Amino acid sequence: MYRIAISLVLIVFAVSCKPTVYPPKPPGYFKIDTPEKHAYRLFDKEGYPYTFEYPVYAEITPDSSFFEEKADNPYWININFPSLGGIINFTYKEINANQPLSYLVKRAYDLSFFHHDKAQYIDNMFFDNGQNVYVVTYKLGGDAASKYQFTATDSVKHFIRGALYFDVTPNADSLQPAYDFLERDVMHMMETLRWRKAS
Repeated sequence: MYRIAISLVLIVFAVSCKPTVYPPKPPGYFKIDTPEKHAYRLFDKEGYPYTFEYPVYAEITPDSSFFEEKADNPYWININFPSLGGIINFTYKEINANQPLSYLVKRAYDLSFFHHDKAQYIDNMFFDNGQNVYVVTYKLGGDAASKYQFTATDSVKHFIRGALYFDVTPNADSLQPAYDFLERDVMHMMETLRWRKAS
């Protein structure tokens, strides 16, 4: 009887000392905190050939591309979204004999479809904002480096191309809330885009 009691005590002791095993958590992503609402201010910098409204939670800085000298592209800007880790590369070209509209459109198209290997699909949409601004947006599905791109032109003198990037490895699922939020802002920028009249 004494042996049985000791054996039971040892078994209970051994079982009670077993560490708790926690099941692994299912895969998930960090929560992306987007601003509470969309609000805008005017980009109207003297000398620039365009104006537009951009989000108050964005910062605009001049762009210095490594592809071409900054002196050749004084109207290139970056629209930064620090709280979301995103950036829109906003490039401007003047349509002329050396860079006709057909060349600029093809180049923008090639750059957009450069991502087609990673994209599950590419949807494009055309609209006219009623101010001599003709816009084409490209929405790429899947894990493309840039999920949202656009061009805007008056078809005579001005041509703009934009591409939205995030400073992380592309992952459509984790970035979807940020893309959905900023897509509305990109559309607002294009709807309010105006060409400045030459003085």
